[in-house]
Order: sequence, then C-alpha cells, then structure tokens
Amino acid sequence: MMGDKQRSEGLETRLRRLEDRIEINDLIARYGLVMDNRDMAGMPGLFTHDVVISSTDGGMSAAGREAAVEMYRRRIKGLGPSNHFTHDRIVTFDEGSADVARGIVLSHSEMNLRGAAMLAAIRYADMYRREEGCWRFASRALSFLYFLRADEFAEAMGPGVAGRNRVYGDRRPADWPEGLQSWKDFYGE
Repeated sequence: MMGDKQRSEGLETRLRRLEDRIEINDLIARYGLVMDNRDMAGMPGLFTHDVVISSTDGGMSAAGREAAVEMYRRRIKGLGPSNHFTHDRIVTFDEGSADVARGIVLSHSEMNLRGAAMLAAIRYADMYRREEGCWRFASRALSFLYFLRADEFAEAMGPGVAGRNRVYGDRRPADWPEGLQSWKDFYGE
C-alpha cells in the first residue's frame, strides 16, 4: 500500500511534469514568434549553450548558441514576411533526468523568399534541456514534406511526385513520408 508521502511525491512529480510540458510548449511557440518577428535579441534564449541545429537536406547546420543565432540571421535576412505555426506535438520526458525531454513537432511555415510566396511542411525532432532554470532547445533537426512555391503546391502533392523540396531551385526528394520504413512497408516497397 502506498503511504501519504509516496502519494504526495507522485503527485508532486506529476505536477512538475505538467508544468514542464507547458513550459516546453511555450518554448516551441516562442520559436515561431522569434523567427517571424526577427527578434534577434530573443533568439539566444531559445537555445542551450551547446545547441545543435540541423536539417535532413543539409541546408541548416550549426553547433553552439552563437553559431545557431548567426545561421538563423543569415537565413532569415533574405526573407520577406513569414508565419511559422505549430500543430501537434509529442513530448517525452527522459526517465534518467528531470531536465531532459524529447519531442516531435508538426509545423507549417509560410514566407516570401526571393519574391515568391513559399510554403513548407516541417517536422522538428527536438531535444529539450533545462538550462539555468529554463527549458531550451538542445537540438532541433528539421525535415520537410515539402518546401516550395505556393503556386506549385497542387502539382507537388500529386500521386508519385517525390521532388517536393524545391527551395534551392531544383527538385529534391521529400524527407518524408516516402523514406519512412512504415511507408515502404505499407506500399510493399
């Protein structure tokens, strides 16, 4: 039978996890606002000192807070207005550390790049770490279902079209779903 102290500790731990989840969700939302508002002063507070940012296509790569901020500064310099918004997210806490969690964030972004309206569907594979009392991104890896001009969307989402990443001026394969083992298993590939 569980004693009052054990019940209380369990409740305290559960309450702490709920508070942590809210703080991580706020961090995820703040990321989009910082990017869209070009809030360079707010950007360093998103990342741990040793953050790693990457993308499956290799277009994003930075290690360390200063390098990440500089990479984002260069990337957003040529953008017109942008709108990052997140949808669903799954956060899993590390059993070995109360200060570490992992997450998957489903997201979209609208922006103007080189005079063209662009759309992107993004999945972020994140690691979060509490640093100096705040939850921050310890790593953020981006992958894309598509990144293309808005007028290309209908054609790119047609059956059998794999070259949906077009931000670099060519047609590169999408990072998902075709590359996922579950997709290949479903279609017998």
